[in-house]
Amino acid sequence: MKISTLMVCLIGAGLMGMVSAQKPGFTRVALQSHELSVPGRMGVQARAEFDPGIFAGRHTHPGEELGYVLEGEFELRVDGQPTRVVKAGEAFMVPANTVHDALNIGSSKGKILATYFVEKGQPVATFVN
Repeated sequence: MKISTLMVCLIGAGLMGMVSAQKPGFTRVALQSHELSVPGRMGVQARAEFDPGIFAGRHTHPGEELGYVLEGEFELRVDGQPTRVVKAGEAFMVPANTVHDALNIGSSKGKILATYFVEKGQPVATFVN
C-alpha cells in the first residue's frame, strides 16, 4: 500500500511540474494533484495568473478543464465555439483535447482557478501552433 501511495505522489508531482511551465507575463501555480476514483485519471488544480494583454498560448489538455475566474476579465477562445468574455465570478468548461487559449483583456493582473481531470501519465497541457 505504501508503494502505491508513493507512486501516486510521484505521478502527481510530475503532473504538477508539467503544469508549472512559465512564459513571460503568465504564471501557473500548482496547487494540488490527486488520483481520482475513476481508474487512470488524475485531478490537478492550478492558479493561472496573466499580466494585462497576455495570452496563455494555444494548448490542449488530455481531459476536461473546469475554470473559474478569480480576478479580472478574459477573452476565452475555444476552437469550434464562439469567442466569449469571462469575468471574475464566472465559470467555464473546456472539453478534452480541444485547442483553446485565454487573453487577459483587463487592465490589471487576472487570475483563473483551473481544475483538470486528465489521463494519468499524460502531460497536463500540450502547446500547439
